[in-house]
Amino acid sequence: MNDIAPGAREVDVVVIGAGQAGLSSAYHLRRVGYEPDRDFVVLDRSPRPGGAWQFRWPTLTYGTVHGMHALPGMELTEADPGRASSEVIGDYFDGYERAFDLRVHRPVDVFAVREGEGRRLLVETSEGTYAARALINATGTWERPFWPRYPGQADFRGRQLHTANYPGPEPFTGRRVIVVGGGTSAVQHLLEIAEVAAETTWVTRRPPAFREGPFTEDRGRTAVALVEDRVRQGLPPRSVVSVTGLAMTDAVRRGLADGVLDRLPMFDRITPSGVAWADGRTVDADVILWATGFRAAIDHLAPLRLREPGGGIALDGTRTRRDPRVHLVGYGPSASTIGANRAGRAAVRDIRALLSPSAGAGPARAASQPLRTAAV
Repeated sequence: MNDIAPGAREVDVVVIGAGQAGLSSAYHLRRVGYEPDRDFVVLDRSPRPGGAWQFRWPTLTYGTVHGMHALPGMELTEADPGRASSEVIGDYFDGYERAFDLRVHRPVDVFAVREGEGRRLLVETSEGTYAARALINATGTWERPFWPRYPGQADFRGRQLHTANYPGPEPFTGRRVIVVGGGTSAVQHLLEIAEVAAETTWVTRRPPAFREGPFTEDRGRTAVALVEDRVRQGLPPRSVVSVTGLAMTDAVRRGLADGVLDRLPMFDRITPSGVAWADGRTVDADVILWATGFRAAIDHLAPLRLREPGGGIALDGTRTRRDPRVHLVGYGPSASTIGANRAGRAAVRDIRALLSPSAGAGPARAASQPLRTAAV
């Protein structure tokens, strides 16, 4: 027992989430001398390694993944492009955790993070309470699919589902399907489903913007800068596609030529048999597939009151402006695989400076030590 919270286990850092952002953060903690299960713990809600990738639909193969950057210290080599991405990346993350002895606790639910005594953060979980000096939140978005609400939605007689539950194209055989959303997932779903469905309709709020040519480093920097600006203002981050556009691939060109990617503006209401627009147009449907994205899974941080009046959490780098002990990694500008790697390193650097007796020193109980580079 201790005077911080009865029964709480004291650690320097709690990392919440073991996707790309969480594993990158854990790697960098180990690299500067923090020991897993002594100085820090990694908590993951998922039943197995793989982060959100383990839940992706089976037809999303590794070769069709929209950008996957290797974790620090270990390349992903000789992966079969025809194999399901959930399997390839799940195996890679599993090997990474073992190679660097990250000792991820799973499955663990995190219920809330609260202010404790002695400048400790109390992290309340399904395996007990941790009293941490700092927190790296790397929970991503997969657990919070965004479902828009429209008049008449509850009366629709067909099936409604979200990208988070997309099973692949086969269940849509012979069905009339409306896909809602202007992102990469919506386009991938449409191109697959159109091969087997009786009819498909694409609906988006804004006209889609297709991007010709490679996604260059300059384009990447511009996109990150736009997202960073919103985060600095305390506004919720926008989707990646909203600032990068949709890649014009050969498959997309075929979809445009075939009419599969002919887009309609957003409907005004949902009817029992489909959707309707204010001008009287209607489309009948058996299925509405909401490819409408996700929101940051940060409700457990609500007791810390980190949100700004604009609805988002303002950051300086990865550090939350309202509490320097709390870092968000994989949020806003770092919500990409390469961004998550860089953000994990930056968060650990700041936490090390915050917690160490003297700036630049490692944790009090462990000296800085190099980690080997591995490969799978």
